[in-house]
Amino acid sequence: MRTAWLQLFRFGREQALSCVFPMVIFASLAVTKLIPLPWLPRYDWLLLLCLVMQWGMVRSGLETRDELKVITMFHLIGLALELFKVHMGSWSYPEEGYSKVFGVPLYSGFMYASVASYLCQAWRRLKVELIGWPPFPAVVPLAVMIYANFFTHHFWIDVRWWLSALVLLVFWRTRVAYEVGGTRYRMPLALSFVLIGLFIWIAENVATFFGAWEYPDQSGSWRLVHLGKVSSWLLLVIVSFLIVATLKLVKERQVDKSGQPKKR
Repeated sequence: MRTAWLQLFRFGREQALSCVFPMVIFASLAVTKLIPLPWLPRYDWLLLLCLVMQWGMVRSGLETRDELKVITMFHLIGLALELFKVHMGSWSYPEEGYSKVFGVPLYSGFMYASVASYLCQAWRRLKVELIGWPPFPAVVPLAVMIYANFFTHHFWIDVRWWLSALVLLVFWRTRVAYEVGGTRYRMPLALSFVLIGLFIWIAENVATFFGAWEYPDQSGSWRLVHLGKVSSWLLLVIVSFLIVATLKLVKERQVDKSGQPKKR
């Protein structure tokens, strides 16, 4: 029992260290909400804080240049989704800001980038290995369909549950192997999707409490984000994981073929 608790502590510590970027974002949201900063609107301060944090992560070696490329891609993917969702009225950013584009503050892309940052950090710290990973022709179209559904369900039927079932089918035999304290463990990939999605939903409640964004039913006063949003975050986590995993596997194949690591 003592060993089990020690391993749980070690696992939690590695998870916390992998969440440096998201925790800085939460701290920035809290500080700027409780302490009005001078000269610039709050959204602009948040953008500056995120940029400084990103620079510091790369400068300190907490993130590599390759990981920065992945995170930047997620920033752009997230901004595209934000622009569409805000336009459709799914949520809003009611405060003023010089860095807002079509009602979306540019700092919002960092919230998606922080998910990619967590995945890259956890992948490296826990020495993640994928077992039974399906072929790329099955993975890539699935990721595209999941991302596309965030847009198309406004004009067509919402197929998120069909996509979730497809995820279970495609990744039924896939396992995630990871290391804690020198011991290797395995868990079903689908279970890891659910756990990460649930924790992001909890984080979403914290973020909306500090005014990161606002859902229509929160315009009068803050209330708990509907539990149904877990399914949305679950699908977003799946897309994020598929992209990161695909890029990691491609990089590993390049290393295997050349016999030496590719320059970053």
